[in-house]
Amino acid sequence: MFLSLLSAVLLTVGWPVNGFSAFLFVALVPMFIIEDYIFNNRDDFSGFSIFFYTYPGFVIWNVLTTWWVWNSTPAAIAAWTLNAMFMSIVFWAYHFIRKEIYGTNKGYFVLPFVWIAFEFLHLNWKITWTWLNLGNGFGNQIHWIQWYEYTGALGGSLWILIVNILIFLAIKSMQAGNKKNFVINSVSVLLLILIPIFISYLIYYGYTEKKNPVRVVVCQQNLDPYSEQYSTPPTEVAKIITGLADEVLDDSVCFVVAPESTIQDYLWEDKLDKSRALKILHEYVIEHPRVNIVIGASTYKKYEEKENRAATARYSEINGFYYESYNTAFLIDTTEELQRHHKMKLTPGVEYMPSWGFLDKIAIDLGGSVGSLGIDDEQILLIADTVKIAPIICYESVFGEFCGDYAKNGAQVFFLITNDGWWGDTPGYKQHLLFSPLRAIETRRWIVQSANTGTSAFIDQRGDIHQPTDYWVRTVIKQDVNLNSELTFYAVSGDYIGRISAFLAVLLLLISISFSLKRRTKELR
Repeated sequence: MFLSLLSAVLLTVGWPVNGFSAFLFVALVPMFIIEDYIFNNRDDFSGFSIFFYTYPGFVIWNVLTTWWVWNSTPAAIAAWTLNAMFMSIVFWAYHFIRKEIYGTNKGYFVLPFVWIAFEFLHLNWKITWTWLNLGNGFGNQIHWIQWYEYTGALGGSLWILIVNILIFLAIKSMQAGNKKNFVINSVSVLLLILIPIFISYLIYYGYTEKKNPVRVVVCQQNLDPYSEQYSTPPTEVAKIITGLADEVLDDSVCFVVAPESTIQDYLWEDKLDKSRALKILHEYVIEHPRVNIVIGASTYKKYEEKENRAATARYSEINGFYYESYNTAFLIDTTEELQRHHKMKLTPGVEYMPSWGFLDKIAIDLGGSVGSLGIDDEQILLIADTVKIAPIICYESVFGEFCGDYAKNGAQVFFLITNDGWWGDTPGYKQHLLFSPLRAIETRRWIVQSANTGTSAFIDQRGDIHQPTDYWVRTVIKQDVNLNSELTFYAVSGDYIGRISAFLAVLLLLISISFSLKRRTKELR
């Protein structure tokens, strides 16, 4: 049990924002020691012992790292316990494959395939909580991971796992008195850590952005989501945004960006022209015709009587019709038509709930509506003149391939609108900010981040953070950002490491099951 807790401590102190990422290179070594001991003494342990010995450590890591989720929703308990359960199942699957296929002191490198297959699956199903995918742990070490433009964050996960294995093997060699293997493994560890970092520094200092600037203003209105954001009149909120923009506006400003769910004006999408708040913003754009406003809102769509309804449709008892609720980003320009994007990657336990009705009662609104929201079926770019914008809403910034697809579809810059005030002054909003450098490196796109409160900032194509705002401050910032239309290898290829790992993990698991069945058949005879 001590070793499981030691892993939890090492993972926690290695996680940003308050830790040092180098600890991640040794954090799983105690888990390997546990698995190896059970493997070599398997007659004394049940088949699921590895799960029960690793589970406490993973639970503690999840709680210590993401405890702040509790501030917004009791679903945090499910996030901690289920995520830890999945991680322990990964170690059990690795142990099972090693036991059935490999002999003693073999099969250690099965774990990277199984673990990354889990992370890849976690990125691609609805009950997703990928915050603690290992490769995300380098968000505050951008000088180490410039090669993410080739591998994505899953490449970072692979890096961590292989180094942990080699350190574990070096310890085993030392205990066995095998000096040759100890030296080989130790040198391998040093090279595997230092060479990628060296290459990353070369990429970082050799990377030069092409000059293609647009000037962007970011507003941080700082309305408390628990007491102000949804009670302040929408017209007043719109005036706060225009007032902030006026503080720094000049003739070269092309965009004003405001946070997620800023406008709460009961916006029915077939009657947007009735919104007084949107009229104020549209009039502002008419007065400043070069300016385009990108802003978040909660919107609703009424279903016609015979229209096909999504599973997330809600029924209004008062009005007698079905409707959809969305977390929406608008682009407001001088035309009468509003461009819009509905959030596609929903926050589990808040914006997406499994179809178990009682679970809706524990959800807290992080974007204007309680329960499961509707989503767009495909990515939609917001386009102003010739500028193509990827509208990223809050949790969508966690998904590397999703953001890479935006770049592949033509996005030249990312506008990330978020509302991180639900978590209070905790590591939550700081950790969320550190996903943006990862996405910037993977796609070589500027990220313009506008937060209701938390941290607003500009992130350049190398992942450097510019003008980060302070927490709980109403403020505005302005920056020239360079557009980029070139595609990185990762943007084109996506999470290929995840796909390869998933294929190999499934193949190894099937072979293991086959071997296990054959062995049991022989025993019965």
